[in-house]
Amino acid sequence: VQLVESGGGLVQPGGSLRLSCAASGFVFSSYDMSWYRQAPGKERELVATVNSAGGATNYAEAVKGRFTISRSSAENTVYLQMNTLKPEDTAMYYCHAMGVRYRAVYWGQGTQVTVSS
Repeated sequence: VQLVESGGGLVQPGGSLRLSCAASGFVFSSYDMSWYRQAPGKERELVATVNSAGGATNYAEAVKGRFTISRSSAENTVYLQMNTLKPEDTAMYYCHAMGVRYRAVYWGQGTQVTVSS
C-alpha cells in the first residue's frame, strides 16, 4: 500500500497550491479519502474528506470556501486545491485513506506547505 503526496511548497499569502495523493495497493474506490495537516507544536487536524463514491465532501471550518477536495477513480488520486492561502495554513499535509467496510487506515508520508512572504 502506498499513498504518495506531492505538490507542496512555498507560496505567498493569497496564493494557491494543488496537492495530489497517488494511491496504490488497495481498492481506491472502497476508501474514503482525506487530507490532514499538522503544524509545528500542534495536533494533527482533519482538513477535508471526500467519500468513496466522490459524491460527498466535508471541510474544516478554517478552510471552507478556500479549499476543494476531489478524487479521480481513473487515476487513483485525490487532490486538494488550496486557494487564498494564509500563513496559518502552513503545515505538513498528509493524505489519509479509510476503508468503508473494514475501516483499514493508511497514511502518506506528508508534503510540506509553507505560506510566507
